[in-house]
Amino acid sequence: MAPRILRAFIALSCAAALFLLSPEGRPEGAVDGGAAPSTFVPELQAAVAAAGSERALGAASVGIAIVDVDSGRWLAAVNEHIALNPASNAKLYTAAAALAILRGEHRYETTLSGKLSGEAVSGSLGLRGFGDPSLKTSDLWAMVQELKAYGIKRIDGDIVVDQEFYDELTTPPAFEQQPNEWAAFRAPVSAVALDENCITLTVRPSGAGGPAQLEVEPPGFVDLDGTVRTEHAGAADDVQLELAGSGLRMTAHVSGGIGADSRLVRYTRRADDPRLLAGFALKALLEKADVKVTGGVKLGSSQGRVLAKHASEPLSSLLYGLGKQSDNFYAEMIFKSLGGEAKHRPAKSAEAGEVVAGFLDRIGAGDPGVIFKNGSGLFDADRVTAYSTASLLRWAWRDPQVEPEYLAQLAIGGVDGTLHKRFRNELTKRRVRAKTGTLDDAIALSGYVLREGRGPIAFSILYNRVAGKQDIARRSADRLVELIAKLYK
Repeated sequence: MAPRILRAFIALSCAAALFLLSPEGRPEGAVDGGAAPSTFVPELQAAVAAAGSERALGAASVGIAIVDVDSGRWLAAVNEHIALNPASNAKLYTAAAALAILRGEHRYETTLSGKLSGEAVSGSLGLRGFGDPSLKTSDLWAMVQELKAYGIKRIDGDIVVDQEFYDELTTPPAFEQQPNEWAAFRAPVSAVALDENCITLTVRPSGAGGPAQLEVEPPGFVDLDGTVRTEHAGAADDVQLELAGSGLRMTAHVSGGIGADSRLVRYTRRADDPRLLAGFALKALLEKADVKVTGGVKLGSSQGRVLAKHASEPLSSLLYGLGKQSDNFYAEMIFKSLGGEAKHRPAKSAEAGEVVAGFLDRIGAGDPGVIFKNGSGLFDADRVTAYSTASLLRWAWRDPQVEPEYLAQLAIGGVDGTLHKRFRNELTKRRVRAKTGTLDDAIALSGYVLREGRGPIAFSILYNRVAGKQDIARRSADRLVELIAKLYK
């Protein structure tokens, strides 16, 4: 090779290498390298260091990272690469991966399928789902009306519930750590889910001394055992509700009393095994609509043509449940569906975790020690770092296909969601958009401080080992965010 050509080749190769190593050669939105002390803002770094060593928090583990979204400059950090339990900050990752992979316009479908034969469905009527977390009894009723429009008066067979989009594990990872918890926040997941796989008992008082009126939703799945008394006016409500398995269905054991002047009250508990819940509800709704069902309810594969269909609201709207309301059920359903849509079917939570990890690597937000077992951050399951969280936030802001919908699902300081009572002063109200996280031993707050005419400051604040000191950790995080708002107006 001629010397001149050789020199040109070397120069070109060096330029290419520099491009690959430069920020421009990194994934869009990635934070360059890591938190460099030479870039830190002294006042902010001093506050971060103080938050990381606050004496009142004792032996707490703290990870903090703050980055300028526009430039990628790290403004302050402490223990930013230590893997910590993120609590509900895990939902930041679930939401970002869902928007990146499924896109905001994605809708979850639920269908009724079968073979028409005159005024009947010949054989089974299949109820099939693909992980819609928002399907309600009213939606199922609308599908029944759509079915009746064919003139159908009879189902000559069983109601078959097709749960095959998900695997058979209905308990999300780590939820087994509290097996005796019947609250709605620990609801199981299933490909066909109804009313967030929960049972709601509505109690209405009657005349004093008489039995209260009881109603259970969804219909058809729960038998009532016992009564609730209507007490005198002014009496305290003392309704007792216990759910127990009863073959393929459940029994609700009720007792206690309700004041005669009480408004109706509702008690919600998770279903135990939810796989046939929607099937029994469908059968009850069909019979309410004067459509006779000759068979029972069972699991199986749906067959025949689609006779009725329900589509959820767009994913971008469903994510409000994750970001603003921190809904664990929505998070686990959307998380698990990533495994089925992006990897293999039936969907598995473990494969959804692999999908999220791969997504983080692609956008340059990966970090050693980051682990995703579930999508909600509930219990002791996931591990993230403040660095990976801040990097994720920067990427989300800089991706035009993700940023509007990602920002919209976050709680607005002083206005809505889990931040409606925080950041209410003039400096922070509406400027803070963030996700909270609360467990017995973990407090987290990560998000953005908005600036006029420029990109925001992204921050991630993670506290672990704070049992009994959650309020102290929460106030410490809020003070740090308020300082960011003060310094970067």
